[in-house]
Amino acid sequence: MDNRTCAQEWQRLGEMDLSCAEHLLTMKPVPVEIICCLSQQSAEKYLKGYLVLHGQNPPKIHDLNELRKLCSSLSDTFNEIADQCSDLTAYGVQPRYPMEPLLEERDMRQALGSAKAVRDFVLNLAPQMEQEEQEQNQSPSRDGPSL
Repeated sequence: MDNRTCAQEWQRLGEMDLSCAEHLLTMKPVPVEIICCLSQQSAEKYLKGYLVLHGQNPPKIHDLNELRKLCSSLSDTFNEIADQCSDLTAYGVQPRYPMEPLLEERDMRQALGSAKAVRDFVLNLAPQMEQEEQEQNQSPSRDGPSL
């Protein structure tokens, strides 16, 4: 698989995480911790996709600050999303385990906003990561199995 195709797969997975996080907003009670975790996962996949697009093998880490620094070696504009990456990093692991204090709705809203900011930043910088709409609609893994 070439770098562009692989980066597009990272983008597809990142978008799926973000879509799932937004869908969970309809649940009662809203699973705040899971939404925060999925928001972090989405941003992680966009950053790793950017690295892959530029021929780098992304490390198996969840620290968005470190991933952003790696991306900064390719484009110094990644400093623009430093705050969003910092905000999201803790959600990569913490929400999966009981913790105090519990996350609140404002944390969840901020996490979703930060994930969207990372997505928009990366896709603006590397629009080739985004699959064509026709390609996305034909992808069997995006549509899932027919029932």
